[in-house]
Amino acid sequence: MSTTYIFTLLATGVGVGFVSGLLGVGGAFIMVPVMCWIIEAMGIPSCIAIKVAFGTSLSVILPTTLSGAWRHSRGKVVRWKVALIMGLCGAVGAVVGATIAAHLPGHVLKIGFGGLLLAVALWMGLGESRVLKVGSQKKQPNSSSTALVACGFPVGLISGLAGIGGGMVMVPAMVLALGFPMHVAVGTSTAAIIFTSLGGVTGYIVNGIGVSGLPLYSIGYVNLPICLCLIATSVPMAQVGAKAAHAVPAKQLRYAFIALTIYLGLRMVGVLS
Repeated sequence: MSTTYIFTLLATGVGVGFVSGLLGVGGAFIMVPVMCWIIEAMGIPSCIAIKVAFGTSLSVILPTTLSGAWRHSRGKVVRWKVALIMGLCGAVGAVVGATIAAHLPGHVLKIGFGGLLLAVALWMGLGESRVLKVGSQKKQPNSSSTALVACGFPVGLISGLAGIGGGMVMVPAMVLALGFPMHVAVGTSTAAIIFTSLGGVTGYIVNGIGVSGLPLYSIGYVNLPICLCLIATSVPMAQVGAKAAHAVPAKQLRYAFIALTIYLGLRMVGVLS
């Protein structure tokens, strides 16, 4: 890789780490477009570049969310039982999702996921209504194993399909469907993503072995040099983002999450370039 690519990836890792710790997401919406540009510039066909970007994105998300989860745990906003159940179910779903994605055209994955994110943003916005707001204040969070399994597996499936940690879906599911406070949802989502990203990485490695035309130093659909460049800055910055999350009021944090989801959805469907 050229020096320009290396510095671009290091700078990208800074944004990925901060957003991951702040909002409980993996940061793939930042990484994937940058990686696609770099991989295609290296002469790799776009149909392979998008899958390498997805697989490598998940490999970066794993240590980044480990860092963020540690900081959130110190702030006592991680419900580890919830994270473990949702994360393990999500890991299974992520393997399935990665296997499906490996056999789908890249543009189908982008458009489908973009539409889903816009739906999630609408769901979070409607959650401001009085009925949902009052309900979430008066009821204890639903942490039953059945509810957690029901949420965890589809989140993992989406994670594998789109090369993300799953926080974009997990956070609103925990806030609106299960009734968790925003800060707890962000912290617990960060911890659960550790498991979903591990499942997704496994799926992309296994399904990418033996594929021709991959960039040099790739293990399946995971490219090691790109991964290491991103991790170098994303892991320490996740600490900064997680610390900042505890200083941001829950309402503002929720609005930031909605705005981020809308932006990502529009980019994925091609409205924003």
